[in-house]
Amino acid sequence: MKLGFDHEKYLNEQSKYILERVNNYDKLYIEFGGKLIGDLHAKRVLPGFDEDAKIKVLKSIKDKLEIIICVYAGDLERNKTRQDLGITYDIEVLRMIDDLRAFKLEVNSVVITRYENQVSANVFSNKLERRGIKVYKHYPTKGYPTDVDTIVSDEGFGKNPYIETKKPIVIVTAPGANSGKLGTCLSQLYHESRRGKIAGYSKYETFPVWNLPLKHPVNIAYEAATVDLKDVNMIDFYHLEAYGVTSVNYNRDIELFPVLNKIIEKITGRESAFKSPTDMGVNKVADGIIDDEVVKKASIEEIIRRYYNTLCDYKKGIIENDVVSRMKMIMEELGLKGEDRKVALMANLAKEKESFIGEDGEKKYPNLVSIELNSGKFVNGKFSKLMNGSAAVILNAIKELAEIQDDIHLISPLVLEPIISLKKDVLKSRTIALDAEEVLMALSISAVTNPVAQYAMSKLKELKGCQAHSTVILSNDDEQVFRKLGIDVTSDPLFLTSNLFES
Repeated sequence: MKLGFDHEKYLNEQSKYILERVNNYDKLYIEFGGKLIGDLHAKRVLPGFDEDAKIKVLKSIKDKLEIIICVYAGDLERNKTRQDLGITYDIEVLRMIDDLRAFKLEVNSVVITRYENQVSANVFSNKLERRGIKVYKHYPTKGYPTDVDTIVSDEGFGKNPYIETKKPIVIVTAPGANSGKLGTCLSQLYHESRRGKIAGYSKYETFPVWNLPLKHPVNIAYEAATVDLKDVNMIDFYHLEAYGVTSVNYNRDIELFPVLNKIIEKITGRESAFKSPTDMGVNKVADGIIDDEVVKKASIEEIIRRYYNTLCDYKKGIIENDVVSRMKMIMEELGLKGEDRKVALMANLAKEKESFIGEDGEKKYPNLVSIELNSGKFVNGKFSKLMNGSAAVILNAIKELAEIQDDIHLISPLVLEPIISLKKDVLKSRTIALDAEEVLMALSISAVTNPVAQYAMSKLKELKGCQAHSTVILSNDDEQVFRKLGIDVTSDPLFLTSNLFES
C-alpha cells in the first residue's frame, strides 16, 4: 500500500500544539470528536494514519492529562449501538475504559448526561460504581443553548455536580456523537470559574480538515461518514472575516459558535480569545499528509464504501430515505457509481457467471463474496450447503496466498462433520452452513495435525488491508470477522433469505 500520511510527523506536531494551547490556562478541557481508539475511517482516508493515533498523542503527554467519558442517558435507555462494532453504548464505555487503562491513561470518571432518572442509566451507574468507577450525573441544562443568562447560573450549569480533576489537561470523550461532551466541558468551565481558576475549552476533531479545500475528497468523505447526522461542510466565514484565511468547518459548529462564544464570555467574565469556530480546534492532521493524490484516491474509495453501507442500513430499517438521497447526491457530485468499487464489480460479475436454474425454473444467483488481495488479484467464495460465502472466500484467499492447490482440503471432514451435526441435531439451527468464525475455528483445530492447514492459517494476517464485497447483506458475526482480520467489506443491499429472523 502506498502511503499518503506520515504518522510520526503528525504525532509530534499534534502533541506540541496541545501543550502550547494549555499554557494559556490553569486547566484546559478538550472535547474529543470522532473515535478516540480504533479510528478506522481516518485510517482508510489517510493511508499511513495509525488507527490509534489519537490515543498515542495522549500517551505522549499522559502525565499531564486525565479523561472523562460522557454517555447520554437517552442512548442507554434505547440501547443505542455502535454500528461498526455491533455493541451497545454501555458496553462500548466499558471497552473504552479497559482500552484507555491498557495505554496507561487515567480515566477520571463517567458522566451520564441529560439524566432524568432513567432506569437503564441507574442500572449502568450502579454497575460502574460497584467496579470502582466514579460516576457523575448531569441534568438537562435549562435554557440551553440560547438563554445564556439561565445557562450560566445556578439553575443551569450550577445544577450539575463539579467533577474533581487534578491534571492540567482534561480530555472529554464519548462512545458516539451527541453524547453531551460540549455541555460537560462548559459545565466544568462554569464550576472552575466559580473556584477562581482560569479554564479553557478546545475541540479536537480530525474531520473536516480545516486547512484542506472545502471540496477535497477527505472532507467530502467526512460528509459521507456523517450523512445520517446531516452534517454539511462549510467555509468558516467567521475565520475568513477575522483573518482573511479560508478554512473549513461544519454547519453545527458554525451555527452554534456565536452562542457558544457568549456562554464562554459569560462564564469567564472576559472577552473570548476565539474569533471563529476554527480557532477552537487543535487539529494538525493536514501536517501529516505527504502525498495528496494517494489521500484523494483513498477518500474516493471510502465515499463509495459509505454509499454501500448507507444502502444496507436503509434496507435494515436503521435510517430513513432522506439519508439515502443525501448519500446519492454526494456520489453524483463526484460522478461516482457503485461499480467504481472494483471488488464490488468483480463480485457481481462472478455471481452472474455462477448462475444456475432453480427448481422453479427461474435463473438463480448464489451468495458470493469477493476479496481483492493486496497483490491486486481477486478471489471468490460462494455459499454452499457446507459453508457460507464469507467463510469460503477467506479459505480460498489464504489458499491463494499460501499457493495451495484448489483440490487440497484445509479442513478435514472429521472436524467439519461433528460441528455440522451439533448445529443441526442439537442446537436446531435453521442455517446449517458454517459461518466465517465457525470455519476459522475448525481450521485452527485441523492445523494441530495438518501442517498445510497450519501454513494456510499463518497467511490470515496478510489479509489485513484487503477489500471485500458480498452480493448479499452479511450477518453481524461475519462482518466482525472481516473487521478483526482488517478487511474492508461492503455488501449489496439484498438479504440472503426471505426469512425475517435470520436476516
